[in-house]
Amino acid sequence: MRTRSFSIIVLLLTLVALVSCGPREVAYECTDEWGCAVFKPGQKIKIPYIGPMTGDYAAFGIDISRGAELAVRAHPTVHGFEIELTAEDDLGSPEQAATVANKLAADPQVVAVVGHTFSGATLAALPIYEEAGIPMMSPSTTMAKFTAMGSQVYNRVAFSDRLQAERAAKYIYEVLGIRKIVTMHDGGAYGQALATDVATDFANLGGTVLSDPVAITPGETDYSAPLASIAALKPELIYYGGYDADAAVIVTQMAGAGLAGVKFFGCDGTYGVNFIDLAGTAAEGTYSTYVPIPESAAFDEFRADYQAAFGDEQGKLSPFSPHGHDAMAILINAVEKVAVKSGDNLIVPRKALAEAIRATSGHQGLLGTLTCDRTGECGPPDLVFMIVQNGEWVKAPGQ
Repeated sequence: MRTRSFSIIVLLLTLVALVSCGPREVAYECTDEWGCAVFKPGQKIKIPYIGPMTGDYAAFGIDISRGAELAVRAHPTVHGFEIELTAEDDLGSPEQAATVANKLAADPQVVAVVGHTFSGATLAALPIYEEAGIPMMSPSTTMAKFTAMGSQVYNRVAFSDRLQAERAAKYIYEVLGIRKIVTMHDGGAYGQALATDVATDFANLGGTVLSDPVAITPGETDYSAPLASIAALKPELIYYGGYDADAAVIVTQMAGAGLAGVKFFGCDGTYGVNFIDLAGTAAEGTYSTYVPIPESAAFDEFRADYQAAFGDEQGKLSPFSPHGHDAMAILINAVEKVAVKSGDNLIVPRKALAEAIRATSGHQGLLGTLTCDRTGECGPPDLVFMIVQNGEWVKAPGQ
């Protein structure tokens, strides 16, 4: 009897102890189709930016990474776990982009990426992220076909080049009154698709396209030979798909190649102070594409923070730092929505994160109010054309 009584007492004391300690926490079981990223105390949630950080196009990468950095400064943690931003250099090249993407896909602490920045680089990297289940939010890849590929991970806050090409062709034909053009591109996926689409749209309006799109080799210092061939066709305007460094070389050599008085019409890749700095007086009267940033208290604060943090005026390097900010902000918000605390750990289900990004609605960003559709289009549906007058970009007339 004493033994039985003692056993009962021990059992009662055990039950009291369990009740006083409260319910035991059940560990989170990952059932996400793509798996989960698991963060132990002290580990950081990695959201890298990928773009050209060195080379001729480094201004784009540096500027966008700064915008992303300011977004992280404003929202540095999720449920007590620190967000880590690194800037990964893909040189803007498809080969290096694939190398960087493979490196990031092998890191279990990478939950999403801001990037890539150039369309050719993105084409090379996208299948790798798709396989790894890592969502992308590109700040600047405008090539139309990205959101028609059925990708579950690709998203962008930039506009589509389908819109840019249609609007550019219409502006050239209807507002500028141009009837004969030649298109050029830098051989990359972005520039080639844009030049081809502008030529098609311009011809559909009734204009004359004097040749197939003319390709150049990017990074060279002398384009006088292709420009001389174009001059023999006697165009009224050259439309160029590519980036600022090569565009600057082209415009400085147009007059010497027999193209004095012929207009140069660039794209969003040629817009920015860097183009004017490189081209000098030859930039005068050239056109480009720009996404207007709505005036707001948030944008005023962003510009002030940018200047204080980096010593440069916002917009000096490229127009895309607000895009980098909004891309990162959307990703952080989505991580916060799906992340789950399990004991001391944080769990981020990967497919749920991709779906949360696509479900973004009414996000108040620097670019305006952003809502993602089911294909990953999250950017504002607006753009304007700019012209260099007296050494500065101003809104071109007739819009």
